[in-house]
Order: sequence, then structure tokens, then C-alpha cells
Amino acid sequence: MKFFQSPAVKVGLSISIATGLYGVSFGALSVTSGLDLWQTMALSLLLFSGGSQFAFIGVIGGGGTGLAAMTASALLGIRNGIYGMQMNALVSPRSWRRPLAAQVTIDESTATASGQEDPDERRRGFWTAGVGIFLLWNLFTLVGALAGNALGDPKQWGLDGAAVAAFLALLWPRLKGKEPAAIAVVCALATLLAVPFVPSGVPILVAAAVAAAIGWFTHKPVPAGMAPDIEPYAEPYTEHDGAHTLAESERRSTGQDGGTADSSDGKDAP
Repeated sequence: MKFFQSPAVKVGLSISIATGLYGVSFGALSVTSGLDLWQTMALSLLLFSGGSQFAFIGVIGGGGTGLAAMTASALLGIRNGIYGMQMNALVSPRSWRRPLAAQVTIDESTATASGQEDPDERRRGFWTAGVGIFLLWNLFTLVGALAGNALGDPKQWGLDGAAVAAFLALLWPRLKGKEPAAIAVVCALATLLAVPFVPSGVPILVAAAVAAAIGWFTHKPVPAGMAPDIEPYAEPYTEHDGAHTLAESERRSTGQDGGTADSSDGKDAP
């Protein structure tokens, strides 16, 4: 399969464009919040987490301290650590790719990878979305920071809506059952209700908390004593059990178990 014909690559490229363009909004808002060009670029290059970046400049722009901005940013960045554990299992980066994979593990790269069934497609989707968004996000952050106030209000361009729509396009096909779809609707409503009252980026944490609560209270416990789902033997257990029983019988009949064996006259040996 040619690289650009891969379904995961096509998805990764489309989400990269939609999300990367939103970097213009961050760059413009960052410089109007009081940060200079180099500080703005450092946030995109090193932090590289949209929600955390917007939370940081939101606190700074509102007159908050650097410590408060770092705390808000770190709180929103916790989710990326959880994503990292999942992507380490699905993508399995090795050697020098591990720190690079950690840097580009974000909402979009995680969603693109986890939406694929084939292991190779998962890796293609993860790297295409992760690296693509990283490059475009930083490029358009620079554009936004250089343009500054000349761009006007970035929210009027609808780039935030484009990024959200692209993310939903990745998520919705995964909701194949009624229960996951219902949970998604409840989480979406919780997010909408939280938007007017909490800082930027926090509503997604509210949605995650609601989903976790639903999963916790609707979880059905596994009855004690049930056999594991994974067969411990290469062959079916019934075959192994039959062979084991036959071998045990032969061992006992020859007296190799250290116990007694039947005598030829039918009487038990002492």
C-alpha cells in the first residue's frame, strides 16, 4: 500500500490541517495577552497541548501569576499522560521514537490511532496526525503571533469550530452501540453546561469526569470463581485436561507416584 493511499494517513492529514490552522488563533491571542513572540513559540514548541496553552495565556491575560498559569496548564495536561500509556501499548515506539512519540501524543493523534483496527494503520495514523499537527500548529502559531492585532478576533474565523468538527468526525464512527452513543450525548451536554463557568480547556475534563462516573456506577462486577477468558494452554483446555488425566492414570498404574499400585490378584498392596 502506498503511504498516501492509507486510510489512516488520509485521516491524519485532514485532522492536521483542521487543527493546525487553529494555531493562528493561539498565536494572536498569546501576543495580545502580553507574551512576546519567543514566549509564544516556546509554548507551542515545548508544551504543544492546545487546551493547556490556551489555559496558560488565559490566566496570564487575566492578570494571574505565572504559578497559577502553570498549575492550570498542568491540570489540563494530565490527560496526555493517560493517552501516552494507551499509545505506548498500541503504537509501541522504540529507541529515539519514544520521546518524539511522547511529544506528539495529543487528543487528535490518539483518536486517529485508536480508530484503526490494523496495527500498521494505527502507527501510520498516530505519526501522521501527531507530526502533521505539530508542524502546522507551530507554523500557524508563528503566523498568528507575527500578525497579532492585525488579525482581529480569531474566533470570528470559525477555526475553533473546524478543529472541534474534525475531532468529532474521528469520534462518532466509533460509537456503534446505543450505550456509548448515549454516554457521548450526556458528556456533550455536560461540556456545554460547563463552558460558561470554567476556563478554556476545563470542559473536556468535566466530560471525562462524567464519563468516568457513568462507567464506575454502571460497571457490572464479575462473579467470583469464573474462569479466565484467556486459555492458558495452546490447545483447548479439554484436550489438555484429557491428556493430563490419561498421563496421571498411567503414572499411578505403574506406581511412579510413590503410592500404591494394584496387585495382579486384585488385592491392594500393603
